[in-house]
Amino acid sequence: MPKVIVEVMPKEVLLDPAGKATARALQRFGDGEITDVRIGKRFEITIEGEVTPKLLEHIEEVAKDVLSNDVIEDVISIRVAD
Repeated sequence: MPKVIVEVMPKEVLLDPAGKATARALQRFGDGEITDVRIGKRFEITIEGEVTPKLLEHIEEVAKDVLSNDVIEDVISIRVAD
């Protein structure tokens, strides 16, 4: 069965406290070249049947209305997994 991957990230203009904490932790472990981390969400949606353009449009609507908070997050990508 095919899977559709939806990726959601915080808007660039917003602070990401969890990402900042993760970046600091990585720097403490000697990863000095890491300067920033942003943490988002990934959804794997299993589809029964064929993934059609119409279905992808529907998933895009669902991603914007249900999977993300439009005030603080952006839907970055929607793709069919290989």
